[in-house]
Amino acid sequence: MTVISELRMRAQPTSSARTGWDASVNIRLVLTFSATVLLLIGANLATPLYPLLQEQLDLGPFAVTLAFSSYVLALMAGLVLYGHWSDHIGRRAALVLAVLGGTAGVVVFGTADSLSGLILGRVLQGAAVALCTGASSAALRELLPRNPEWASRLTLLASSSGVAAGPVLGGLMGALPQPTRTPFLLLGAVLLLVLVPLWALKARPALSPAPGHRAAQVLRPRRIGVVTDARGPFRRAASIGFLSFALFGFGLSLAPRYFSDLFGIDTLVGIGVLAALTLAASSAAQLLGRSHRRLLPWALGAMACGIVLIAVAGSVRSLPLLVAASLLAGAGQGTAFRTAFNEVALAVEPSRHAQVISSVYVVTYLGSAVPVLGLGLVAGLIGLPAAVAWFAAVIAAGCLLVAVAAVRDARRQRA
Repeated sequence: MTVISELRMRAQPTSSARTGWDASVNIRLVLTFSATVLLLIGANLATPLYPLLQEQLDLGPFAVTLAFSSYVLALMAGLVLYGHWSDHIGRRAALVLAVLGGTAGVVVFGTADSLSGLILGRVLQGAAVALCTGASSAALRELLPRNPEWASRLTLLASSSGVAAGPVLGGLMGALPQPTRTPFLLLGAVLLLVLVPLWALKARPALSPAPGHRAAQVLRPRRIGVVTDARGPFRRAASIGFLSFALFGFGLSLAPRYFSDLFGIDTLVGIGVLAALTLAASSAAQLLGRSHRRLLPWALGAMACGIVLIAVAGSVRSLPLLVAASLLAGAGQGTAFRTAFNEVALAVEPSRHAQVISSVYVVTYLGSAVPVLGLGLVAGLIGLPAAVAWFAAVIAAGCLLVAVAAVRDARRQRA
């Protein structure tokens, strides 16, 4: 089946339907995982390069948060508008469209010479990640039907590792000629290399195709919501996701310049590594850690403690404390989010998986937009150090509230 046929939700004749590369499950897993990781690397490749872009384009702190948040806002809009499309057009077609959009996004961002160009590139990247999010999560679950927990773990690992690797790779490639352009063009070329086998892949049938007059009906935007029996896990996962991505949003936007000024770090690699510490710890916790509801309150407590200590490390100018606090916050976040995400993924039937996971990520990515924009505005009024302290206090308080609610729910279920 060709990609065009999938997009039109029309089956091909039996003879031609057999064409295409009938890849093994392992290869399909690698392609799905790689597409997700590369798109998220592209979305975060600019993190250590923002100081250079600020100087080149004469941008202030709020302009940086605006460029960063335009990606998040486009992503959330895409999750609502078409996050469920892969249930109907097929996982392969959705991933192909996502890789095409992500390639366009990195090229536009890398060649931008104004704030509007940066925003356009970020919007294209957000649109691509939005389509990929539900499609890759559902594809991994379908490829691992006997091990749904590992499917959830791989989904979160692809997300967190891509976000963590972006700043580090951006710092490493910042040593190349034209550091604000070359990394993005190179990543665009790699994305095209992934697009070729994805395009050639023999597609598996969509779960809920609706050709003809019903196509417009099934592809229309969906309301954010879940089935009744998954409402509690959904709220818990969405709340933890919101708080998590508020922390990540700070680390990927204003934190690199803030900490580089505090500790005198003037290398792009150093800035990228510092920004990626929390994300790397999160990835490690999701891959190696345990997933059990009894761990949830403790993980949220660790996340809250780490966030507060990050602000303290900045105020006392202690680099070792900053490193330890970042690792603690990331480990707590990774454990908490994986536990909550796995719970909601297992509670949802496969036919609605992409829609529900997309809904979780709408709320999750909202944490990277609203709090970070607010931080940028407040920083312009009271200064960045004071704004970071208030930001850390609010996010830590939110973690503790969710932890208390989780304990209360667990007791109610045992009663």
